[in-house]
Parts: sequence; structure tokens; C-alpha cells
Amino acid sequence: MTKAFIYDLTPDQLAETLNALEQPAFRTKQLIQGLYNKLYESFDSFDAIPKALRASLDAQFEITPLTLHSRVFSKNKDTEKVLFQTHDGHLIETVLMRFERRNTLCISTQVGCPMGCVFCATGQQGFARNLSMAEILGQFIHFQRELRQNNEALRNIVFMGMGEPFLNYDNVSKSLDALSDPERLGIGARHITVSTVGVIPRIAQFAKDHPQVNLAISLHAAEDGLRTQLLPANKQYPLDKLIKACHDYIKTTNRKITFEYALIDQINDTPEHAYTFAKLIKGMLSIVNLITLNPSKAYPYPGSSHARVQAFRDILVSHGIRVTVRLRRGIEINAGCGQLAGSIKS
Repeated sequence: MTKAFIYDLTPDQLAETLNALEQPAFRTKQLIQGLYNKLYESFDSFDAIPKALRASLDAQFEITPLTLHSRVFSKNKDTEKVLFQTHDGHLIETVLMRFERRNTLCISTQVGCPMGCVFCATGQQGFARNLSMAEILGQFIHFQRELRQNNEALRNIVFMGMGEPFLNYDNVSKSLDALSDPERLGIGARHITVSTVGVIPRIAQFAKDHPQVNLAISLHAAEDGLRTQLLPANKQYPLDKLIKACHDYIKTTNRKITFEYALIDQINDTPEHAYTFAKLIKGMLSIVNLITLNPSKAYPYPGSSHARVQAFRDILVSHGIRVTVRLRRGIEINAGCGQLAGSIKS
């Protein structure tokens, strides 16, 4: 019989499991402390738990849901990409980005992605399945263990890796609960960001379930024709309905939205595109995150030049829009999501 992964259980389910084993209630807290605070890798490490119970748990559950397949580092060591293998042989990617004041982890939520964004290396691979809560949390736990060896820790989490988080909403939501719970992984909700191409029904649910977690919208174009070319999901979730959902989100949470915009040379980076974008979101409680496109083999168009990025930025700023320009990280190690997995498969 295949063992279940213990990180797929919520605290209530852990309590039910221990209750079925006729254990006192305090064992649940001991188990949670070992799994989430001490990040034990085997049940043998749970010294406070009787050996018989450890053996029972070991017979039912695996702790580690992912196997390290390979890893690569950028030249200056500020970016590390890890390729994990799942229990059924799939490959997923996670990226650690080191900044001066924080370590940020980019997490995957699916094996591949069904959204088909034309410039995305993950979308070019197609879709296999959703990741479980254990597989999502396993990415975080791997790096947190690694960083602790150097007295470091993860401070920021972004759900911007492989997959569309809102198409795996239940597992992503439970993972957010675990990450932000002070009794478990203890990352402040405002240090976590979930990115979506705009799965509209889930935006309202996300506002209700996780009002303190940051929301990012992968926009990439501000008119329907071009956005549909780049992001086929725009057919189902067109801009007028998406922008309305964003306004509703802000009204519900009083939190700003980040609009992500990957600049592609001569495709979506002209002054006209910038003016259209500015008109679309003018007055909204938001911030725009510009980034030049990371290249991928199957999409022939390069990212915009520095001059075109700055010109685009200046137009948005002139309309009173807050803008950041994200530094591209790890281009030489295929840090764009899906690029390393795609290279292994090919």
C-alpha cells in the first residue's frame, strides 16, 4: 500500500488520525511542532513521541513528498533553481532569490499549466496534474531547511512558478493557511503573493478566504485582442470582467493589486500600449510590476530593451500610476518558470 504524505493533512485531520490511534490531544501539538517548526525529516526524530506511535505513523505516512532531482545557481549565487521530482515521476521547479534584506521563494502549484500563455515555457509543456498541499509545502520546507543551516530563513513567498494557482484553489488555499499560521510555518500573510492570469470566480473567493495575502494579476496587455493572442484565457475572462473583479476585490479587502506586465519587444511595449494600460487602471489602488520577458525556445520574440522599458514606465508614472521595474534574475540558469523542466524533458 502506498503511504500518504503527512503534510497533506490539516491540523484537524492530524488530530483525527491521532485520535484514531487512541492518543491524547496534546500529541497533535507535538506532531505539528516537529513537522512545521523543527522540520523533522523522519519520524525517528520525534523524541517527545513514544516509539510505538512513531512506528505507527511511519507505517502510514511519508514526510518528504519531493525528491531533489537537480539544482543550478546563477553566477553570483543570488538565484538558485531546484528541479524536484514527484512520487509519480513528474518534474517541477522552485526558485530561491536572494535579496539584500530578504530571501524570496517562487513556488509551483501545478505540473505544467493548462492556460497556454504563448510566451511561457510552462504553458508550452501542457498540463499533467495539480500539486497536492504536501507537494506545495514541500518546496518551502526544502529551502527553509537549507537556509537554516546558515542561520537564514525565507521571508517572502510568491506563487508565481509553474501552473495557475487558482485552478488548484483548494490545495493552494490550504497551503496558504499552513504558511501563514503562526503555529505552523509562520510567514506573515502580507509577505505572501499569489499570482493569477485572472480566473475571475476565484478572485472573489480569495478576497474572502485570504484578505491579507497579496494578489497579483498577470495582465501583459491592456486590450482584449492582443491579450487573447498572448493569454488564451482572456477569451473566457475578458478584460472588462477582469477589471471589474479587481475593483470588487479592492472594495472587499482595501488592499492594492499588483499588475504584472512582461514587456516583449515591439509586441506590447509601444507608447500606445502604455497609454491604453494607463487608461485601463487609472485611479485603481494598484501597483504595476514591469519586467522584460525571459526568453524561451518556443517563443521567438525577445524582451524589451532597457530604453523601451523606461519609456513605458515613464508614461505610466505620468498618469499617476505606481510602477516598479523588476530586475531579471537568473537568465543564464533558465530561471523563467518551466524552462529548466522543459530542457530536461526535451
